[in-house]
Amino acid sequence: MISAKQSQSPIVSDQIERVRQRLDAWRKAHKPRSRIPKRLLNSAVRLAGQYGLNKTAKALHLDYYDLKKRLDTAGHPAAVSHEAAPSFIELVPGTSPAFPECLIEFEARSRAKMRIHLKGAALPDLTTLGSMFWRAKL
Repeated sequence: MISAKQSQSPIVSDQIERVRQRLDAWRKAHKPRSRIPKRLLNSAVRLAGQYGLNKTAKALHLDYYDLKKRLDTAGHPAAVSHEAAPSFIELVPGTSPAFPECLIEFEARSRAKMRIHLKGAALPDLTTLGSMFWRAKL
């Protein structure tokens, strides 16, 4: 039987591996719950902007949400700014009224909601709409 650790893909980036080794060495030399040095956290933020939050947080054994907050605070290009998020998106209605209606609702952890009422055959890119909604600071 293969364990979960054996089935995971190896770390692709040498940069991530180097920072992971530095973090591991620091963790071995310090007590649990000690604050990680700013230079190591800055390296992690830079990597998250380059390789993605989830991959970086998992590889470095860091809290995803703390890393996301630091990435947003750093103003990294990968972090979506509030001004860049549209407040309204118009969807052009479908031309054929013979198709059924559909109601789609998105809800963020902040309790913000977006409701999409579709009529007709035209379907918007729901993944793009959803990601824009969830990235917006509501």
